Amino acid sequence: MKRQLYKPLGFLFLGLALAGIVLPVLPSTPFVLLAAWFFARSSEKWHQRLMASELFGPMIRNWEEQRCISQRSKAIAILSMLAAGGASIAFAMESTTLRVGTALLMAIGATVVLSLRTCPNCDRITEEA
Repeated sequence: MKRQLYKPLGFLFLGLALAGIVLPVLPSTPFVLLAAWFFARSSEKWHQRLMASELFGPMIRNWEEQRCISQRSKAIAILSMLAAGGASIAFAMESTTLRVGTALLMAIGATVVLSLRTCPNCDRITEEA
């Protein structure tokens, strides 16, 4: 039963993570970690594919081994949200309500990313993996 529920949830969160790469207000890091968690419990094949990914693999290994993410991952997440989200707010939105809503979503995303523990000696872990 879990497998039938967890595998689709893994794909849902993987899709959200991929969307987070290009969408300004959606952080990908928490969704990648959720996808890995669901795949680890439902599909060894998909879990291994994520672990082998050059983009997501090091982040997942850090999380699974030490329950942390790298300072670099945090910086990329925050800077990309600020750049893309800030540009959207400044240039693409006329409605004050949309601007405030977008800023609020960016703040929530940044809070989630910043609340995750930062890996000590993360460069060593990433290079070994």
